[in-house]
Amino acid sequence: MWASAGAAGLGILITLEVVARHYGQPGPVTSQVREVIFAPKPGPLYGGLALTMVVLTWRQRFIAAGAAVGIDIVFVLARWAVGARPADGHFFGNGALWVMLACGVIAVTRRTGGERVLLLKGVGLGLLLVTGRKTGDAWLLITSKARPAVLDQYVAVVDHALGNPSWLVGRLLRATDPIGTHLLGVVYAQLAVAAIVVALYQLRDVAVERRFPRHHLVRTFLVIGLLGPGIYMLFPMVGPVFAYGPGASGTGGVQWAVANLWPDTPPPLHTPHPMPYDGITPRNCMPSLHTAWATAIFIHSRKGPRVLRYAGTFWLVATLTATLGFGYHYGADLVAGVVFALTIEAALRSFDRGWDRQGVRLVVHGTTVFAALLVSYRYLPMELARHPAVYGPLLILAMASVVSGYVRTTRLWEPKAVPTRQPEPQPEPV
Repeated sequence: MWASAGAAGLGILITLEVVARHYGQPGPVTSQVREVIFAPKPGPLYGGLALTMVVLTWRQRFIAAGAAVGIDIVFVLARWAVGARPADGHFFGNGALWVMLACGVIAVTRRTGGERVLLLKGVGLGLLLVTGRKTGDAWLLITSKARPAVLDQYVAVVDHALGNPSWLVGRLLRATDPIGTHLLGVVYAQLAVAAIVVALYQLRDVAVERRFPRHHLVRTFLVIGLLGPGIYMLFPMVGPVFAYGPGASGTGGVQWAVANLWPDTPPPLHTPHPMPYDGITPRNCMPSLHTAWATAIFIHSRKGPRVLRYAGTFWLVATLTATLGFGYHYGADLVAGVVFALTIEAALRSFDRGWDRQGVRLVVHGTTVFAALLVSYRYLPMELARHPAVYGPLLILAMASVVSGYVRTTRLWEPKAVPTRQPEPQPEPV
């Protein structure tokens, strides 16, 4: 299974590299190899190293972290000496990548049997996080080139049934500027950090038990990131701040927008049409993967300590607010994102424990609801918008049915605590 997954992953990387170069941009392989020497772009390099270190002992962790920091210091001094200043001002990260690669070499040359497999799994986990970011960047470029027309008008019409939440939250967030904007901006940008914190808690005993748990957050995160972008090609959208506003920077996007309406004026209700958009902005709106990932963080934080559960709840609420308030998503995207995340989580858990009737029913239900949402968004937007009192609650109920089904089914899967049998009192000898 691991060999098949590795071969499939390599094939995907090579394909994306070829396609990205066809559009005149470096692909994920080139970008990753380049960062062995050149200054890395901002990304989760040290987060990947942290995931790799879950298989190491504490002594090995200190050595690995010290080596990564030392290598980064050498690189920074060398760049300072030759006057090479990174364009984005990001200096650190090469050391973390070097240490992960070194752990892979050590696993192949100095370890055997189960220890080799465990260390390779740790290295693979860390590199998957790093490579996933590069793969995502290349894929977003491809979506902007391969899908010149976007379907934002359709989902903007559907959002009339939900009360135009992006416009409402956008105005509320602007009223809290700059405090609310800054706080939610940090939450939105650092979603991977929250995921790493939850994952490290779940994987805290790997070094002692010498095995990974059967199911953990990183698996769900990676599968969401693998399957979700495929929907971008089927349902390309750019988001309300681009399709109905000034663009994320406040300067670009107006020439491509329907009108500069977001967030002050909800769009008028009219028959939607595909509309052309630029070849730069990613078509990464449907479903909202930020919502899907935040939902996964929330689910996996439920079995942690109280502070982790509170943090998971906060990150989910703040992420939903940010996706709407910054104009990156419509309300319909969030509904689809929640259903998408729960269906993937249910499928992974069903696969781990063996497919039973409850698991199959839950996955089929979630898949059906997700497909029905996309079909209704594309082909029934005017019907949904003309009867908001009926279809707005129905959309929420469809999502709630998946949430309810997931909660009910996973509770049945939880091991039942067997009460301790109390010894019966015995009569005292006379």
